[in-house]
Amino acid sequence: MENKEISQAVIARLPRYFRYLGELKDEGIERISSQELSDIMKVTASQIRQDFNNFGGFGQQGYGYKVDFLYEEIGRILGLDRTHKMIIIGAGNLGQALANYMNFERRGFLFKGIFDNNPELWGRKIRAMEVKPMEEMEEFVKENEIDIAVLTIPKASAASVSERLARTGIRGIWNFAHVDLCVPEEIQVENVHLSDSLMKLIYNINSLDDDGRK
Repeated sequence: MENKEISQAVIARLPRYFRYLGELKDEGIERISSQELSDIMKVTASQIRQDFNNFGGFGQQGYGYKVDFLYEEIGRILGLDRTHKMIIIGAGNLGQALANYMNFERRGFLFKGIFDNNPELWGRKIRAMEVKPMEEMEEFVKENEIDIAVLTIPKASAASVSERLARTGIRGIWNFAHVDLCVPEEIQVENVHLSDSLMKLIYNINSLDDDGRK
C-alpha cells in the first residue's frame, strides 16, 4: 500500500510507535497487547489497531504483537531499512548541532556534506565534513546522489536555495528556515518551525494558568 493512501495523521504517529517499541525492545519485552501499548503511549487501543490495520495489521487476536517484529516492520514502513544521503545547508549553530547528532547515522541518515555562503567557514571541519561554498552545492548533490537537503539558513535565502535544490533532482527538504517553501510536488518538504512549537507550548501553559484562575 502506497503512503499516499494513508492519512498524514497516521503517518505522523509511526515515528512515535517506532520510538516506544524500540524502548520496549531494549527492556527485553517480547510481546505486547494493543491495550498495554495504549497505556504506555496514551493512544487508545482502538486507534492503535486502526493505525496498524492500514498496513495489514501485525498482531493476532488474543496474542498481541511481537515487539521485535513490529519494531522492524514499522522501521521498514518508515524507510529505515535503507540509507539516505543528506547534506546540510547552513553551517551555523543549528547546522553544526544536527551534523554532530549521532543518532541520525544509527537510523540510516548519512550526512555527506555541509555548505555555507560565509567564506570564513569554508574549509572548517565538522565531523569529518569540510564546509564548502554554496557554489559547489548543485554539482555535489548530483555527483553524490543526495536524497535530502537540510536547510538551517535564514528565511530570506530559503526560497532561492530551495529553487536551486529543485533543479538538482533532490527528493526531500527538511526545512528549519522560518518560511513555508513552494517546490515541485515531487519534492517532499517537512517544515520545522521551532518558534511555532514554542508558541504552542506557551499557549498551553497560559491555558492552564487561566483555568486555575477561573
